[in-house]
Amino acid sequence: MTRLRLAFMGTPDFALPTLHALLDRGHTVCAVYSQPARPAGRKQALHDTPVGATAEALGLPLHRPESLKTAKTLDAFRALDLDAAIVVAYGLLLPKEILTAPRLGCINLHASLLPRWRGAAPIQRAIQAGDRESGVTVMQMEKGLDTGPMLAHARVAITENTTGKSLHDALAKRGAALLVETLDALATGQIEAQPQPGDGVTYAQKLRRAESALDWSRPAELLERQIRAFNPWPGSHCTFEGTRLNVLSADLANGEGEAGAVLDDRLTVACGSGALRLTALQRPGRVALETEGFLRGFPIGKGSRLT
Repeated sequence: MTRLRLAFMGTPDFALPTLHALLDRGHTVCAVYSQPARPAGRKQALHDTPVGATAEALGLPLHRPESLKTAKTLDAFRALDLDAAIVVAYGLLLPKEILTAPRLGCINLHASLLPRWRGAAPIQRAIQAGDRESGVTVMQMEKGLDTGPMLAHARVAITENTTGKSLHDALAKRGAALLVETLDALATGQIEAQPQPGDGVTYAQKLRRAESALDWSRPAELLERQIRAFNPWPGSHCTFEGTRLNVLSADLANGEGEAGAVLDDRLTVACGSGALRLTALQRPGRVALETEGFLRGFPIGKGSRLT
């Protein structure tokens, strides 16, 4: 096995299995790049990124540039004398000088079967759209957004129970293994990148908090997929008599009525077409509960209306 001199560029916890897999494989990670710590929460305290915190815990050299385009940052990156840079959900655009500096270039792990779902939120958009499968793609990076030639891919099924979290975790694990295998093959000349197909290109727009509101005028099947896709973030919610209800899970159900009307005492809600039975909910600051327990402490009877 060829041991390589690498930089790792990533930010969220999706990237962590790949970082650990590269280290376990014996590669030298001589620099880790992650987004700067940002203020978060009510107190706006600085929170490090999962990759940044992990790099510090492991004693790896950590860089948190606001931009990769400054002369100082570019010179420091070139001086690393890398075989490759591994990029997993980093979140900053890589200029040409970065892309071309490593001997084998910059290798990206993307959480979709490219060219479907290029962009920021491929995991959630695949579930939301009703796709039957997702996957991971390892590609050679170029300047376009997720347009680079592909080195390898692996498929993962999307079932009626798949949530944003469960698919995230499955793809992170499968992607880490695929990237390490692919990197070995690339380093020994056993694999060549292939251009992405021109057909089937879609874009996964960035998730927005405002999307979490449930619009009961939409078909039940679309809302059910939304609830699974947006679990855990940005979540899905509705309102009952001024109280926000976070809807954690729901099943398709029989029934019809005015959109948002509660059709029975089990929280079956009429939608634009069909109905949803809400199966787990949470009020702000309270524990999540299955519907039966939730209704004991917060009754919502037949004939009520959710907005």
